[in-house]
Amino acid sequence: MAKQNNLLIFILTIGVFGILNTEMGVIGILPHIAEHFDVSVSKAGLLVSVFALVVAGSGPTMPLLFSGINRRKVMLLVLGVFIVGNIISIFTSNFTVALMARAIPAFFHPVYCSLAFSVAAASVSKEEAPKAVSKVFIGVSAGIVIGVPISSFIASTTSLQMAMVFFTFVNVIAFIATLLFVPSMPVEEKLSYGAQVSVLKKSITWHSIIAVIFLNAAVFGVYSYFAEYLKTVTNMSSNTITFTLFIFGAANIIGNIVAGTLLTKNALKSVAAFPFALGAIYIILFLFGHLSAPMAIITLIWGILAGVGGNINQYWIVSSAPEAPDFANGLFLTAANLGTTIGAAIGGLFISKMGTEYVVLIGFLSVILASVSIFMRKYKYNPKTNQLAS
Repeated sequence: MAKQNNLLIFILTIGVFGILNTEMGVIGILPHIAEHFDVSVSKAGLLVSVFALVVAGSGPTMPLLFSGINRRKVMLLVLGVFIVGNIISIFTSNFTVALMARAIPAFFHPVYCSLAFSVAAASVSKEEAPKAVSKVFIGVSAGIVIGVPISSFIASTTSLQMAMVFFTFVNVIAFIATLLFVPSMPVEEKLSYGAQVSVLKKSITWHSIIAVIFLNAAVFGVYSYFAEYLKTVTNMSSNTITFTLFIFGAANIIGNIVAGTLLTKNALKSVAAFPFALGAIYIILFLFGHLSAPMAIITLIWGILAGVGGNINQYWIVSSAPEAPDFANGLFLTAANLGTTIGAAIGGLFISKMGTEYVVLIGFLSVILASVSIFMRKYKYNPKTNQLAS
């Protein structure tokens, strides 16, 4: 049974990597896309922004609609949609068609990811659930931070189409593995849509959503401009910037492993301590970000914290609505995407008004706001029952 669970979690991790790789890998090949379709880079960027917007909008609804269907069938359906979308992207020469080929799969993105978190958690004991989810998060981190340089390298050394083939290949591997090794997983206890949506009536859910929005804004509001920060503030060369970004990515994956242990041992203390640790890193970054050697150490620690943060965000929302895990995971994906969008927008404002080095302020301010929401939930509710404290 343990081996079957490990295999299932591994397949889910590959599937999540394939989907996140499809979403984020495009960032590394935007110049190639612009050239191929004869559009501006900003217009090519619609392939990223439209995808993210669709994910944010469909996060709560799509997992809800598919919550009563056999898990294996849903996994195969979503992976199949992504494969078809990627194949169309390989062969089309029309930008509008390419945009549609990404927008349609984006609707199914939250379905697979929320299902992957729920299935991983349900495959082990309640105490071990955070560790299982943290393993799936490795696929999320890898898709975000590894897919970009890999796709960029493939497009630069071969062609844009081969980079698209790479996206397709990973999804095909996940599809075949699911078809061969994942057993039928019918939903034993179907929850009505009303019962799942009713978690939005609880204030604890909203405290958690607000905290996650600000926590994600704290990380990605700064990370979105990290390459620019390294170039203009730290004065790193292009090769050194690339290496530093790889450090962040590798550390992010380490953070996922660390998070599983932290959340298993003492989840509430880990969540409460996280904003303070992240805030401390941003203070150090502001003071020493202009120095290359300290920057390498800061990047390593920050990357680990970012990996931990993703797991904390997912845990914080799902633990507020354990009776509706699929819907809660959809809420997590929406909150995370909203946080990224808001953080990046406000971070850009700080840069335009004050300078690149002040982008750290969006991280620090978001951490403060997240802390307020976390402690409001922590002291208002009994952590064992998520009921109002007496």
